[in-house]
Amino acid sequence: MRLTQGCFSFLPDLTDQQIRAQVQYAIDRGWAVNIEFTDDPHPRNTYWEMWGLPVFDVRDAAAVMMDLDACRKVYGNRYIRVSAFDASAGWESLRLSFIVTRPAHEPGFSLRRDEGPGRVVRYSTHSYAAERPEGERYAGA
Repeated sequence: MRLTQGCFSFLPDLTDQQIRAQVQYAIDRGWAVNIEFTDDPHPRNTYWEMWGLPVFDVRDAAAVMMDLDACRKVYGNRYIRVSAFDASAGWESLRLSFIVTRPAHEPGFSLRRDEGPGRVVRYSTHSYAAERPEGERYAGA
């Protein structure tokens, strides 16, 4: 199962050249760019770990791509995404977010159905990867 989350998630994985073009697009608009990673990509897990600090004052996407390469060397077996934030209104607004690296094996999610009183039906998702301890969710998969 392929995780679909953020921009471009229904497309084939972006090449580094395409990632660089999107990062440059964000930089040209004055957006702060950051790199995040996780091994729990549940849709409600919006707090991924940050790789370093957001990049505010760069003019060239090469700096972000160097950080991305460093993150991939350490966490290449996890999900890594690039996000861009716009602070022009006086607060941070997410403008762009997309996954740039995925584990080789994505086990996916199960859908759970719970029936309550009357006609109440609730659905929830559960990540198969979360059954393993943090840091080992994609090891050897």
